Amino acid sequence: MKFKILSDCKRTIGKPMLYHPLLLKGKGTIQFGQKVQIGVIASPNYYSHYTYLEARNEKSSIQIGDNVSINNAFSAVAFSKIEIKNNVLIGSNCTIMDNDAHHLDRDKRHILPNSKEVIIEENVFIGSNVTILKGVTIGENSIIGNGSIVTNSIPKNVIAAGNPARVIKDL
Repeated sequence: MKFKILSDCKRTIGKPMLYHPLLLKGKGTIQFGQKVQIGVIASPNYYSHYTYLEARNEKSSIQIGDNVSINNAFSAVAFSKIEIKNNVLIGSNCTIMDNDAHHLDRDKRHILPNSKEVIIEENVFIGSNVTILKGVTIGENSIIGNGSIVTNSIPKNVIAAGNPARVIKDL
């Protein structure tokens, strides 16, 4: 109930199946497809964390397709667009950001940074503790290994892992 009260995103479309607290923030649009599951009861971070989705500006959007399962402690912050297509599995404690949050230049740190959309294609499996950064597309059917930091796009039908993530095997 607390997270429902704290949520201020007025442009929310669809209703996910909630098994974990969900906080929806921002002036943009957050859209859920059919059969979107947020949280897993028998999984880490169930009692101690929540899911955080923020579509920061009026033109920002987070779009989550059909049959998507998102484990506990997930966060996504969109200044422009984050799209998660159908049949995607996301492990616990993952983060997706389409922006740098702050400029590196000390004189510009209070200016909104550039953003580039993030797209997760269909049937992708993202392991736990993965961070996906701006401008990345993860190709359909691909797998991202636990603990990876994805800084560049990943092609379809591969396994990628590491920091930074790189293709380690074709599927």
